Amino acid sequence: MTDALVDRYDLVVIGAGTAGEAAAHYARSKEASVAIVDRALFGGSCPFWACMPSKALLHAAAVHHGGGDYPWSKASDFRDYMINRTGGADRPDDSGHVRALEDAGAAVIRGSAALDGPGRVRVGDRVLEAGAVILAIGSVSRIPELPGLTEAKPWTNVEGTATRELPRSLAILGAGPTGVELAQVYARYGVPVTLIHPRDRVHDKEHPRSTDLLGRALEADGVALRLGARATRVRAGEGAGGAHLVELDAGKPVEAHAILLAIGRDFPTDGLGLETIGVTPPKGMLEVDERMRIAENVYAVGDIGGPEMHTHLGHYTGEAAARVALGDTTYRPFLDAIPRATYTDPETASVGLLLAQARERGIDAAEFSVDIATAAKGYTTESEGHCTIVVDRASRTLVGAFLAGIGVSETIHECVLAMRAGIDVDVLADTIHAFPTVSRVLGTAFINASREL
Repeated sequence: MTDALVDRYDLVVIGAGTAGEAAAHYARSKEASVAIVDRALFGGSCPFWACMPSKALLHAAAVHHGGGDYPWSKASDFRDYMINRTGGADRPDDSGHVRALEDAGAAVIRGSAALDGPGRVRVGDRVLEAGAVILAIGSVSRIPELPGLTEAKPWTNVEGTATRELPRSLAILGAGPTGVELAQVYARYGVPVTLIHPRDRVHDKEHPRSTDLLGRALEADGVALRLGARATRVRAGEGAGGAHLVELDAGKPVEAHAILLAIGRDFPTDGLGLETIGVTPPKGMLEVDERMRIAENVYAVGDIGGPEMHTHLGHYTGEAAARVALGDTTYRPFLDAIPRATYTDPETASVGLLLAQARERGIDAAEFSVDIATAAKGYTTESEGHCTIVVDRASRTLVGAFLAGIGVSETIHECVLAMRAGIDVDVLADTIHAFPTVSRVLGTAFINASREL
């Protein structure tokens, strides 16, 4: 078979979300020839169905909750503006992302791409020959095999962030970042919300002090927490007023007119052609080496490459993989200080390892925690929270930090930098922090650690 059209590029990027865009823009800044392919929206989930709309809705809900003039109609319009969805259109406009890539000199191709052996990518009848390929295919909401769920037409993050009509009631399966953020949005707009989670704490990968504070805040907003319970079956439309019945393995069923799935993410590797480069399609993330390679001259970045799933990590790994792919033989990405932030009220933020995790790795670690509520920041803002750090006794450096409270999504970056640079806790303790801030509370934790270790 003769290919009708063959084009050659230094780099072919499959997937045009945050990671793919970052890879393409970096490569073009180095004057490499680049093709970037996507079958859906250029820009990916973050600007259209995830980060930007959810944060816009959280802002609107906070103003509304505080008594400000922000009804749902205004919040919905603001959300639509943030994702470039105007004039009643159901689909966002991604032309700005396309234009930015084209202005940078990348070849933008719409279609389904698949690997076709080493150094080859096929998009329909078109073949792209590549010096290197970067896979940045993102992730999709996990749909559980739950009897009756399909008939209830469940929401994913797409509907959860895009709806223009408030549901009469809402059940959310999963209390990770997406679940807790959207629970707070809808509860603050008066929607009866039930948050169903199989573990005994919301957002349970964070520090217990953070999850306890967040759980209490959600309940104060009217969210009903059903913790330690897992959905086992859905009876579509069989509840009062046509609500769905969600049966659980513990306790009474939950009634809700809409069901939002927030139980995790899956990876769309079907049809990607991984087997043509000798890689067996995995059930989860692709296994990458220290330079993000899955095979010779093939890299995986963003959600599919891990080790965690965040927009900022996708941007970092996208640029890093492009840097390696274009010939930087000495560079290694640093993935031991990845910040995590959840933008509820109060916020949570963290980096690195919990105390138990550090000790499981053989680190002789100690934990130091300072309460925000009894510090000047807490007094002046009438707020709760904590700053907790985990310190390696031997090296006297941070291995983790966990914060909750007002503005902690900004404060966490001092800890990220400290871990990235291996800064001694004595130096952190001897650093001046402005008064009265959360950073000042964090500074007290550094001082306590420096004195006690």
